[in-house]
Amino acid sequence: MKIKLFLLFLLAYACNAFAQIKITDRQKSTADFPLHANGKSCNIQIDAADYEVVNKVAHLFAEDIERVTGVKGTVSTSKSVQGKEAVIIGTLGHNKFIDELVKKNKLNVSSIENGWEQYVIKVLDKPFKGVDRALIIAGCDRRGTAYGTFALSEAMGVSPLYWWSDVPTKKQKALYLETSEYISKAPSIKYRGIFINDEGWGITPWAAKTFEPELGDIGPKTYAKVCELILRMKGNMLAPAMHPGSGAFNKYPENKVVADSYGIVMTSSHCEPLLFNNVTEWFKDSMGDWNYITNKDGINKVLDKRISENGPYENFYTLAMRGIHDSGLVGVTKDNEVKLMEEVLNDQRNILAKHINQDIDSIPQLFVPYKEVMDIYEKGLKVPDYVTLVWPDDNYGYLKRLSNKNEQKRKGGSGVYYHISYCGEPHDYLWINTTTPTLIYEEMRKAYDTGATRYWLLNVGDIKPGELGMKFFLDMAWDVESFNFEKTYTYEAEFLASIFGSKYENELSDIFETYYLLAFQHKPESMGWGYEWNNHHDRERIIDTDFSFINYNEAENRMEEYDRIADKSEKIWKTLPKEYKAAYYELVHYPVKGAALMNKKMLVAQQNRWYARQGRAATNMLADQVKSYQDSLDYYTDQFNSLLNGKWNHMMSITPGWTGTYQNMPPIENITVAGEADMQIFIPGQDCTYGMGAVHALPCVNPYTKNNSFIELYNRGSKPFNWKATTQDNWIKLNRTTGKVNLQDRITVSVDWNKVPQGDDVVGVIELTSGNQTKKVFVPVFNPASPTVEELKGMYVEDNGCVSINAGKFHRKVENSGIKIRAIKGLGYENDCVQLGEATQNVPNMWFTNKSPKAEYDFYTFNGGNATVHVYALPLFPIDSKHDTRYGIMIDDGMVQWMTTSAKEYSSQWRLNVFRNSAISTINVNVDKPGKHTLKLICADPGMIIQKVVIDFGGMKRSYLGPNVTYIK
Repeated sequence: MKIKLFLLFLLAYACNAFAQIKITDRQKSTADFPLHANGKSCNIQIDAADYEVVNKVAHLFAEDIERVTGVKGTVSTSKSVQGKEAVIIGTLGHNKFIDELVKKNKLNVSSIENGWEQYVIKVLDKPFKGVDRALIIAGCDRRGTAYGTFALSEAMGVSPLYWWSDVPTKKQKALYLETSEYISKAPSIKYRGIFINDEGWGITPWAAKTFEPELGDIGPKTYAKVCELILRMKGNMLAPAMHPGSGAFNKYPENKVVADSYGIVMTSSHCEPLLFNNVTEWFKDSMGDWNYITNKDGINKVLDKRISENGPYENFYTLAMRGIHDSGLVGVTKDNEVKLMEEVLNDQRNILAKHINQDIDSIPQLFVPYKEVMDIYEKGLKVPDYVTLVWPDDNYGYLKRLSNKNEQKRKGGSGVYYHISYCGEPHDYLWINTTTPTLIYEEMRKAYDTGATRYWLLNVGDIKPGELGMKFFLDMAWDVESFNFEKTYTYEAEFLASIFGSKYENELSDIFETYYLLAFQHKPESMGWGYEWNNHHDRERIIDTDFSFINYNEAENRMEEYDRIADKSEKIWKTLPKEYKAAYYELVHYPVKGAALMNKKMLVAQQNRWYARQGRAATNMLADQVKSYQDSLDYYTDQFNSLLNGKWNHMMSITPGWTGTYQNMPPIENITVAGEADMQIFIPGQDCTYGMGAVHALPCVNPYTKNNSFIELYNRGSKPFNWKATTQDNWIKLNRTTGKVNLQDRITVSVDWNKVPQGDDVVGVIELTSGNQTKKVFVPVFNPASPTVEELKGMYVEDNGCVSINAGKFHRKVENSGIKIRAIKGLGYENDCVQLGEATQNVPNMWFTNKSPKAEYDFYTFNGGNATVHVYALPLFPIDSKHDTRYGIMIDDGMVQWMTTSAKEYSSQWRLNVFRNSAISTINVNVDKPGKHTLKLICADPGMIIQKVVIDFGGMKRSYLGPNVTYIK
């Protein structure tokens, strides 16, 4: 009985200790602690001997109370606790009040002692003489204290983005802490932070001209705001700006003092050895060549000086040797590069040991096998065991490799360097944040599961407009286990609804689901469609996109979806109170509206050029529209920079990067339209209009998908024409039969399925007349007596020669005890994918496919024989050298064919894959006869993610996304 009671006590204690911190605006119990009541804010007690970050955070906490209540808390460093009720903030071993409470057994800190960045929040009665109650925030270290304090700030309604995204704070008349005790867990990832990168067109001009004009650069005032943001987001690390447009971090000695005062660990990018920025701190005229073979002493001299100056601070040191400014290693040959790199690592570790008085293996050090350095590492480079291996992605969100079984045993562990912003080939994406959280979760969870728990660094560009991506990344780094695919999918909408109101959650969910879907299909920055970087570093050449105006209504659907979410965003923005408008504009409306305008600008310009080839009278109208979209982009960007009386002036630009042209006007054409009215016809599917006859036949319709179609009448003359449509077939429905066209018009064509005759080759005719012109349009219908629609319900069906399958919507799955088949929302061209096992699992036996884990899809075809299968997969890399990215394709019990997405970074295949976010495999199969069949996607290398499958019997048209899914609901 005693054991049972003890266990119940432990359970109750654990539930209480790890309960959510809750602060309300009214006292519900006498146990609730008042942070602000009766017009008075609490006294905040710290120890003057504690860390500087504790002092800073205590004052920020006092300001946070003022943000909510209008009355600032008082911070005291007196020798005794002031007031009947007080908040005591401090670090174990550095705060005499907290240490005394621990010594007298009034405060139990055993759960966080010797921990990492943990804290205890506890309300104590009669802690000291003359003090009735005290709220204790005790950290096991300086950042633990800070996180505990900011946890209260966030609980009372102060967003980590209160300054960086101007998120307003809801005013309250009182603040009571309901949670009497809270014990934090250690963070999932030990070192978590951001890298400010490619900053020459965003944060640096903003800092230099707007926020820190007295310095004219990004400096200590800016870095103070950056460090506060990182700390409030529960991060602990910063790799500073390092490009030529900004002054090096260590150019201004105060920068490192500021970072340390916020408890932020400084690190550096993969090409900055020992915190040294060779872009702006290396001077060839006085220092010689940056060449370790010919100038080793000169290089080590500056590195030695850097560590002598920065060694007293908390840093995570990058061991590296690459060329100037992210270029390849200088002066080496294939024969000596491994030996040279090992010499570099040894020399840099000796410099650290010289200036830092602790065991060399206890000093945080990392090595990033980035770009060509990965090849050197794979050749057998020996990295010291206590050095952390930091695995990079391919700059587009796909991790190139992770630790194998032997590397997972290394004492230094491993980490990840990840991008949500990048300047480089095949195309920059620097403008707006479009990396879907689901991809970040999938890749980072895979990294975590292979032991990458020591170091996560996010390349966040200019911070703005990547705040949402940054918050998601750092939230996940803080507590990986609190996330899964389902929570990830709703994360941003829920967070934004907590700011702007729960009544908007459904709308925000729709906006961001669609926004990320469209950007996953193709990023707004690369809508110019020409590779921005090539072998000669030429500028991007804007060409027609692969989105089709002719087939599947693809380009127009894309523009309509952007218009839909942009309009929805605009309506929300207009209904918000004034104090919320700036935050909404920055976090939601500008990215959504900007993406919509960039897409419409490029797609309508493509449409304009297509119209010009046809001689359409509407050509010049589209040219004017393109100009208006360009002007609107400038307008919305200026509005962003003008928010809050110019607070963010110079931060936002639609011209980031050095080589892109997408921010400029795309090529458009104007034509001379003259002469009499000239009625012409366009119908969907007419890829070629010359040299293939002049028969106009609409795409075949059937009762299974019941697609409508249209006829577009367009004018090639300067005068309008009247038109009339007639049909002898009573089952053909037209939304109108007469009209007058100045430029162009559309007639919607549908079928009355209650009247259409049965048959495999039913054809109706529509006659269109204008003056003495008469044109015929044929309406083919496939309406067999069998199978019925009911018989095929719930299956994928052949439509116009294609079966199009959403891979995330499978009929069945075959799993074993280890490998599971999972549907994932938020990835892929259809916003659904299937994951064939998790990447950390062993490869199953590929010989016995009848027992292999797989996803199965039932489909029905009216044709048999040879077919071409197109499989759209995520362009993932193998997690290590012993794995591939294979998956199997099988129709019924036919031959299995094994495909792979593997493509070496910077190969032409890789460029194509990341450009379209898809590795498309194409194979030929045999479907023995018409009827019901089953497609099987078989797990080979676990972790593969498939987006879409198209089985083509000869009807597939040119497009980017492929045919629309042919599922019968």
